[in-house]
Amino acid sequence: MTLFLDSSSKQAAQQAAEKLREWGQGRQGLGVALIYGPVSAEDRLYHSKCPVEQRSVTALGEALEEIGARWNVLDPTRPDFIEDLVSYDVALSNLHGPYGEDGRLQGLLDYLRVPYCGSGVAASAVAADKILCKRIMLTLGVPTPGWRIWSGGPVNWGGQAVMVKPPFGGSSVGMSLVRDAVELPRALGEAAGESGDEVLVEDYVIGTPVTVGMLELPGGSVIIFPPLTTEATDAEFYDADTKLDMDSRGAVSVRAAELEPVALNRITRDARTLWDGLGLRGSARIDFIVTEDGDAYVLEVNSTPGMSRDSNFAVGAAMVGLTHTDVVLAMLHEALARPPYDVPLPTPVFSGTTVTREAAVSL
Repeated sequence: MTLFLDSSSKQAAQQAAEKLREWGQGRQGLGVALIYGPVSAEDRLYHSKCPVEQRSVTALGEALEEIGARWNVLDPTRPDFIEDLVSYDVALSNLHGPYGEDGRLQGLLDYLRVPYCGSGVAASAVAADKILCKRIMLTLGVPTPGWRIWSGGPVNWGGQAVMVKPPFGGSSVGMSLVRDAVELPRALGEAAGESGDEVLVEDYVIGTPVTVGMLELPGGSVIIFPPLTTEATDAEFYDADTKLDMDSRGAVSVRAAELEPVALNRITRDARTLWDGLGLRGSARIDFIVTEDGDAYVLEVNSTPGMSRDSNFAVGAAMVGLTHTDVVLAMLHEALARPPYDVPLPTPVFSGTTVTREAAVSL
């Protein structure tokens, strides 16, 4: 069983940070492939509209520079991506949505035997598929708002407000809050997209949106950051435009969530259940909605949290005394501390030189 530390364990977090910094001093020149590019609709949106200084990849690059790593941004849309990838010691992905955090990239990295930060194939695939993740939540006994699936055909309006969500992707891309039956067909069509995917129709629960970050520390313990609440001042919900904040208007506020002990205990319990139940690794962020009565419902599981300087994940880490660079060190440590690959797969040869993967990542 995983040893979980709550947000009051600041001393343990500080001890872990000291160990990580000491470990990082011996990793000068570590080859890190920072994977980022406009693959999914979510990443294309960020790539085209989010200011460079606000991007996660910018903050991650600054942290890797501070660590002293040998790093480069590798764009998976380029034809030389795989050839470049195998020359690095470890991969740190900043991809989101399909092909980035849904298990497909993770499977490629496993097959190439390139260690990588974060969850493996199965956990990534389940967390990224909103419908499948809902089913797993029910199996694990984790409360989540009522939901149904629309796969085309007649539209059935249940008489109450709903959130219409595409099954894949994040940052609220393609998501709509629907309060009236006449709005539903348009929202369903937008969420289904050109591929005609099934659509998640989720009961709209009125409450406070709360997000909780989780980070694996040396030794395998997992610290749960203090719950944060995000409030959009110029939108009905925390939509894509608000998250992008393209005009730097500060249209969203992030602060510590003021929760009653009952609600806090429920959130902590469900976060632990999902971490172990899904088999998450490295880092994760879990989003909740908390009602006035203190009931907490899980909305989504994010296996690749955003890592910009002002991201919810970075803010939560700072509240337990961890810097942005500490978090990146923890991610790298977790990836490199795993047992080496022992499957009899050849390392790809592109230029006549075979890289011995295990030797490159030995601690």
